[in-house]
Amino acid sequence: MDFRLTGDQRALQAGMRELLAARFPRERLRALVDGDARTAARPGRELWTALGDAGLFALRLPERDGGAGLGLPEAVLLFEEAGRALLPGPLATTHLAAGLVPGAAEGRRIVTGLDRPGVVAHLAGADAVLLLDGATARALTPGEGNGPDALGATPLRSVDPATPLHRVRDFPPPLGGSSLEVTADASRLHREATLLTAAQQLGSARRTVEMAVEHARHRFQFGRPVGAFQAVQHLCADMHVRAELARVSVYAASVTGDPAEIAGAKLLADSAAIRNASDCLQVYGGLGFTWEVDVHLHLKRAWIHAGEWQSVAEGEEFLANMLLMSGPSETPSDVLAGGLGGDNVAL
Repeated sequence: MDFRLTGDQRALQAGMRELLAARFPRERLRALVDGDARTAARPGRELWTALGDAGLFALRLPERDGGAGLGLPEAVLLFEEAGRALLPGPLATTHLAAGLVPGAAEGRRIVTGLDRPGVVAHLAGADAVLLLDGATARALTPGEGNGPDALGATPLRSVDPATPLHRVRDFPPPLGGSSLEVTADASRLHREATLLTAAQQLGSARRTVEMAVEHARHRFQFGRPVGAFQAVQHLCADMHVRAELARVSVYAASVTGDPAEIAGAKLLADSAAIRNASDCLQVYGGLGFTWEVDVHLHLKRAWIHAGEWQSVAEGEEFLANMLLMSGPSETPSDVLAGGLGGDNVAL
């Protein structure tokens, strides 16, 4: 079985990195988080439209519907790049809403979402809310900026300056005036949202490895690079191992679509993103705790993503139940590796 990326997949990922370097460079990220909090709370419409024009949201739609006809593995590669750049906004839900909510595929509408009453990100700047509270998904379309009022939500103070949060206490009734039922499997959308969020965590985890190694090479103490010290080398090595474990898990889950593999991938990606950002702080030393260095932004975003769609406790509970339900002839690895087939699977 060959899990290496194809040439087309590598080109797709490289194209996304180039797009983000042009449309959302570090200078724009810093301007966003250093500026007015209300400005940081809203994904830029120009940026969102550019992402739509590039095909991020319509990537998996059939070509006859204006999409690229690609699959979940390709979407994971693009969302990994988004996580690497700390791209703000409800990317996963807008991607999933393509073909369900008019305007989402083109980037003309920003769509956030949640699966139960609780904390939701980017509600105030959203044009629609995807509700995955039953067997069938619903889309609430209150209009731009009216989401908090339509859901009776209250604002929360967010640790991430680029991710505003609201708390929703109750969902509106299914037949509400601004609610429409969309023909989509809510459980499938939930799994895919979980995996795409894990892909963003993976991108952040790999980026903090790069940041730590770069700093260790160029920061000198006692006449030599700090990377020459064994303690720093061990930190960087552990970061790399975590990121690689998360990478292969997320990539494999994107191929199989297996619920257990997706749950495991999210757990590994969450752990890699949070722990790598924490270790990156240690490599940077006191400099890492300053506002001007981006490490804290990766850590804060990782905390936010870790609570989205599947928390650590929920993922562990799900996997434990899967293991308990496995038959006497099955091993835990059989359950977690379910769904793989064929001789050659390109990611």
